[in-house]
Amino acid sequence: MHRYALRRLVSLIPVLIGVAFIVFTLLYMTPGDPARMVLGDLATDEMTAEFREKEGLNDPFPVQFGRYLYNAARGDIGKSYMTKNSVFSELTASFPDTFKISACAILISIALGVPFGIVSAVKQYSIFDSLTMLFAMVGMSMPVFWLGLLLILTFSVHLRWLPSSGLDSLSAMILPSATLATQSLAIITRMTRSSMLEVIRQDYIRTARAKGQRESAVILRHALRNAMIPIVTVAGVQFGVLLGGAVLTESIFSIPGIGRLMVSSIKMRDYPVVQGGILFIAFAASFVNLIVDLLYVAIDPRIKQN
Repeated sequence: MHRYALRRLVSLIPVLIGVAFIVFTLLYMTPGDPARMVLGDLATDEMTAEFREKEGLNDPFPVQFGRYLYNAARGDIGKSYMTKNSVFSELTASFPDTFKISACAILISIALGVPFGIVSAVKQYSIFDSLTMLFAMVGMSMPVFWLGLLLILTFSVHLRWLPSSGLDSLSAMILPSATLATQSLAIITRMTRSSMLEVIRQDYIRTARAKGQRESAVILRHALRNAMIPIVTVAGVQFGVLLGGAVLTESIFSIPGIGRLMVSSIKMRDYPVVQGGILFIAFAASFVNLIVDLLYVAIDPRIKQN
């Protein structure tokens, strides 16, 4: 297990280098002068030239990218043009809020989506199955910004039950977590149902029933475990998506997470924060995928032999 985990961890290095190269290239080719954005319209040409020289913006692309990789390997992903603070410190200050709502959202999605999917598969074509699939279709189609505003209007403005912004309390996390969880819940529900339907039609499930085992034992002990790999895959992917895709939710609920930080940095051409933020999110998503791979081995030990 340890060798397998180490091998998967080492495989993250080329992924992160590839992400860094793509992001660095796109920002390098983006129109606009970060020196002008940072210094303002009143800055003279001499001040702009001095800033570009100080930040190494006049160097060729290979030199800039090589210097960035070298510094990143040492744990230095730059300083913000605007605040002059370390990019890593700004990201670590914003990440906890993003992680909180993302973790709550994926827990809600798994806690509700897996049972709904199981019951929907066991009772295929029933009213419950039809309602569940209708909910899943609506949840996957519903825009996040619309749902967030609707929840604020209902539970914060009219009913005054829950706060509409921030993460100062447990109650404040309910609306953003529910908003963020909607699409993931729908996807996990559909995947659980599909995976369970495929498994419960197998011969070994009929054999287990023929031996007189209880239906709950057949479903939970035999069917669910063999259906878990696709479910774990989707849940892991969705958690990675939530970590990097909570921009709208953070904006609607005024949460100072990485999403809002990235948006403001893009507007201000604060390239070190943008590069570091995307690299940070890529590492977090890759780490989640690593955990999913290790869960594969726990579910089916034959996987580590491949």
